[in-house]
Amino acid sequence: MTQRHGGQILVDHLKAQGVRRVFSVPGESFLAALDGLYESGIENVVCRHEGGAVMMAEAHAKLTGQPGIAFVTRGPGATNGSSGVHVAQQDSTPLILFVGQIDNRHRDREAFQEVNYREFFKPIAKWAAEVDHTERLPEYLSRAFHQALSGRPGPVVLALPENMLSAQADVPDIPPVAPTPPSVCSEQLDAVLEKLCKAERPLVIAGGSVWSSDAAAGLAEFAQNFGLPVCATFRRMDRIDNRHPNYAGDLAVGMNPKLAKRLRESDCLLVLGARLGDIATGSYELVDPAAPGKTIIHIHPDPNELGRVFRPDLGLAAPAVDVIAKLSRRPAPDRPDWSGWTRAARADYLDWITPRETPGAVKLEQVIHQLSEHLPDNAIVTNGAGNFAAFLHRYLRARAFPGHLAPTSGSMGYGFPAAISAKLEHPDRPVICFAGDGCFQMTLNEMSTARQYGANVITIVCNNGQYGTIRMHQEKTYPGRVSGTQMFNPDYAAFARAYGAHGERIERTEDFLPAYLRALEAGCPAVIELVLDPDALSPGLTVASAQALAKA
Repeated sequence: MTQRHGGQILVDHLKAQGVRRVFSVPGESFLAALDGLYESGIENVVCRHEGGAVMMAEAHAKLTGQPGIAFVTRGPGATNGSSGVHVAQQDSTPLILFVGQIDNRHRDREAFQEVNYREFFKPIAKWAAEVDHTERLPEYLSRAFHQALSGRPGPVVLALPENMLSAQADVPDIPPVAPTPPSVCSEQLDAVLEKLCKAERPLVIAGGSVWSSDAAAGLAEFAQNFGLPVCATFRRMDRIDNRHPNYAGDLAVGMNPKLAKRLRESDCLLVLGARLGDIATGSYELVDPAAPGKTIIHIHPDPNELGRVFRPDLGLAAPAVDVIAKLSRRPAPDRPDWSGWTRAARADYLDWITPRETPGAVKLEQVIHQLSEHLPDNAIVTNGAGNFAAFLHRYLRARAFPGHLAPTSGSMGYGFPAAISAKLEHPDRPVICFAGDGCFQMTLNEMSTARQYGANVITIVCNNGQYGTIRMHQEKTYPGRVSGTQMFNPDYAAFARAYGAHGERIERTEDFLPAYLRALEAGCPAVIELVLDPDALSPGLTVASAQALAKA
C-alpha cells in the first residue's frame, strides 16, 4: 500500500467497479477527483449543466444496468443536478452522484455554497451521506455501489469535502460488488405458473428497471410459448419489441381505452418488475388496491414493494430478468386457450396505432408512423416530457431493449441528454431524440457536449410555440384564458448549424422522411424542426374540443 490522496482512492475504486465513463461539470470543490481521473482510462464527459450531466449518467445506467456516475460541485451544482437524481429515484435507476463539498472544518457556518446534502437529498435518494475521513472513503464507496444496485435500484449521493479529497491516506481498496446468483427456484416458478394457468383472461405487465436484450427476448419467447398478451408500463415500451404479435400496448398516460377496459376485465395480472403505480392503473381506478377483483402475481426485486400498495396473491422478491429467463425455458403446462383473448388485444393495439388525423400541414402522427416504418432493429429513441410525447407513445413501435429511453418521472429536458449518453454507449446505433420546443430548450445547451464527444444524435423538435400539456389542461379548466403557456422559439435549424451540426425545418409532412434520411447521413448531430399547428393539443384533442369538454 502507498499514500494516495482521496481523489485517487475514489477513482481507483471506480476502476475496480468497472466504471468506464463518468459525466461531470467541473468545480474547484473536487479538484483532487479530477486529478484522479487524469490518465485513469475512465472517460470524463464534461457537460454544460449539472442537470444534463446527471440525466446522462441516469440514461447510461438504464442502458448498462450498472450505476451511472456523475460529479458536480457544491451548492448550485448539486441543486442543478438534483433533477436527475429525482429521475433516478422514480425510475428505479442505479446512480451515484458525487458532490464536491466545502472544507468540513467550516461546516455549520454557512460557508460559501454550503448545503447539508444529507437533508437536501434525503427525500429523493436511497441514501445520502458525507465522507469526513479519507481513510473511510473505500467503505463509503463500497456501500454506495451496494445501495445503488440492491433491491429496488436507485440513486445514492455522496458529498466529498474538499479537504477530505485532497488529504493523503494509506488504505486498501475494497473489492467490487460481488455478483448475486439468480435466486429463483423451481418451486417458486411452479407457484407462478399454477396461479397463472388458472386464469381465463390473464395479462402480463412488464416494467421496472435493469432490463437487458436477453430479458426482452426471453419475455417475447415466454409470451409466444404461453400465448399471453403483454403490455408495458409507462415509458417502458422496449421491454418487448412492439412488433411482436403478443404485444398489446402500454399502460400510459392517455392509454388506449380498449386496453384500459382489458386491464379492468382481466382476472389475473402477472407483473414483472413494475411497481404497478398510479399511471399503470389509471389513478388506481382500473385496478383498485382495496378490491382489485383479480389475482395479482407480483415479481419485484425489492421485498418492500410487495404488498406496499397492492396485496399480491403471490409475491416473489426476485429480479424480473431472472424470473423471465427461467420462464422462457419452461414448457407450457395445461392451461386455458388464451389465443382469442391475445389476438383481440393485439388487434386493439394495431387499431390504436393507426394514425388519426390532426390539424396542420405537419401531421405528427404521420411523422412518427413513417419513422417507425424506417427504424432499424437496433434503433434507440429517447424523449422527455410534454404532449408531443403522447403522440410518440401512441404511434411509435419501439424496438426491443434498449429501444426506448424516457423518464417515468415525467421530467422535461431528459430526451436530449439521454440521447447523447445512448450514442456514446452505442455509437453504431441510430439514436433519435423526440423533444417538444419547451422540452428541448431546457437542455439544448448540451449540443456543445454532443459536438465535443462526437455523439451524432438526431433530434426531432416538435415546435408548436407553447407548453402544450399545460395549455391542454388550461383549456379544459379555464377555456379561452391562455396565460403563461406561450413561448418564443429560435430558428432550431440555424441553432444546429451554429454548433456545426445539421439543421432542417419541416413545414409539410411529406418533407420529413427525406430530411430524416439526410440527417442519418450527415456525419454530425442533426436537428429536424417540425412546425406544428398549436391547435393539435394531443393525438385526440384540439383546442376547440378541449374547450367543449370544459363547457360540457
